[in-house]
Amino acid sequence: MYLRGDHAETDLRVLRQLVRENPLGLFTTAISSPSYPLIQSSHIPFILDVEDESSETELGQLRAHMARANPQSKAIIDEIKERQAAGDNSRTLQQDVLVMFTSAVQHYVTPKFYTATKPVTGKVVGTWNYAAVQIYGKATFYIDPNAEETTAFLNSQIDALSSFNERVTMGYTGEGSRPKPWQVSDAPTPYLNIMKKAIIGVEIKIERMEGKFKMSQEMGDGDTDGVVKGFNDLGTDMGSKMASTVEARREIKKQKKAAKESE
Repeated sequence: MYLRGDHAETDLRVLRQLVRENPLGLFTTAISSPSYPLIQSSHIPFILDVEDESSETELGQLRAHMARANPQSKAIIDEIKERQAAGDNSRTLQQDVLVMFTSAVQHYVTPKFYTATKPVTGKVVGTWNYAAVQIYGKATFYIDPNAEETTAFLNSQIDALSSFNERVTMGYTGEGSRPKPWQVSDAPTPYLNIMKKAIIGVEIKIERMEGKFKMSQEMGDGDTDGVVKGFNDLGTDMGSKMASTVEARREIKKQKKAAKESE
């Protein structure tokens, strides 16, 4: 990830929030295989686990599951079984894996928004504002449908993922007039057992987490004012969210600058 100073976000608490607000990650592996592409990616929802939410250093881990029929899963399974046949019983890939999370708040920025620079020099071009987190780590897989450890991992992961998305993503808390959340136990056990045999578990120990909020911080106040006004003038929900985010990130940049100058 290209991280220029204006856009880089190093606070892990902020990065965790972006991941949890946008849990559908793009999971990428690089596995040498005679049957499948070297690089494969899949969009799958993740759960991010950390022991201390206030920690500024704890990276934590990601948990997810994938369809066993997915070609990426097949390449993973082949790699692990080949190693096991050679006497290596580890279910952790030697290569790093990458998971990318992108905020839903993202939009094209027209040069027309740069009301300070465009009229004077015309030296402006269109760009795209967005926020994203990239996570690197070592992935361990649960591929044996008959193993107790696979069953235990999938039961825990599916329960956690369902509970998070029912309560947080959907807002089904059961409090007041809010509907009660759907629970995994609401589905028939035989059906769940069949479904679990059709998936594999993914557990990633995070080794590096990088994030950026590219929200016009590189521009001067005059142009940023134009960006905020331009997005608000779109009259759309996304435009309003973009304007608010641009303002918020500009304020954060100013606070960081003031703190550095006072050191």
